[in-house]
Amino acid sequence: MKNNSNISLAPTNFEPEFTTLWSFPVRGNWATHSPDYRGNFAPQIARNLILKYSKEGDTVLDPMAGGGTTLIEAKLLNRKGIGFDINPKAVDITIKNLRFECNSNYEPKVKVGDVRNLKEIPDSSIDLIITHPPYLNIIKYSDGKIEGDLSNISSLKKFCDELELGIKEFYRVLKEDSYCAILIGDTRRAKHYVPLSYYVMERFLDNGFVLKEDIIKAQHNCESTPYWKSKAEKLNIYLIMHEHLFVFRKPSEHENLSRLRYSRKIN
Repeated sequence: MKNNSNISLAPTNFEPEFTTLWSFPVRGNWATHSPDYRGNFAPQIARNLILKYSKEGDTVLDPMAGGGTTLIEAKLLNRKGIGFDINPKAVDITIKNLRFECNSNYEPKVKVGDVRNLKEIPDSSIDLIITHPPYLNIIKYSDGKIEGDLSNISSLKKFCDELELGIKEFYRVLKEDSYCAILIGDTRRAKHYVPLSYYVMERFLDNGFVLKEDIIKAQHNCESTPYWKSKAEKLNIYLIMHEHLFVFRKPSEHENLSRLRYSRKIN
């Protein structure tokens, strides 16, 4: 365990979000949170979700753990954290980031695993899922040698098809009337907007989830922004500076969803 004498285990002046527009110009840096793992999300996101959609002692799953943001917050907030990542390097980073002492009854468990097959997790055993998948191959987290690494997929359809296997697993392992939150952004190709987030949303709706919230999360401090700002005028485009934080709910078996059946496959 790390010596906590030089780190703060709680955010300063934290206030829970209460609207569907979230903006964190100053990234949280309490505990072992760090922006070093490229593409990881702000810890304020995980903290807000865990506080709103779970209680102490609940089990929180992040099946694409990355640098461990969700699991760090699960530990700090006295939840049982479970994490997987297909990249062994990400698992090593997460394990390292979890080596701190705090007043928690639970030590998160993290290991190498594939989001498409969560076979180690029993049906209807998870209280909350929080995850942040790659956005196609915008950021590649491996050199292409890890079979199943979503960050190496350039085809939009293949990416959604593979992620959908994970979505089916989310539905299986999540308890009824519990929540799955996913942060996902969009991209551009041939100067045109590709609404990746909405294609992903459709896959959730097709697999039985209902949409609880669509939160717009503003992007700040992106390393590539200066480069793309210079390109924007030449390409006649606006820079994409937001992401979607979708919160889905798994309905109970006998729930009447007649007003919410807007999925293409659920009639």
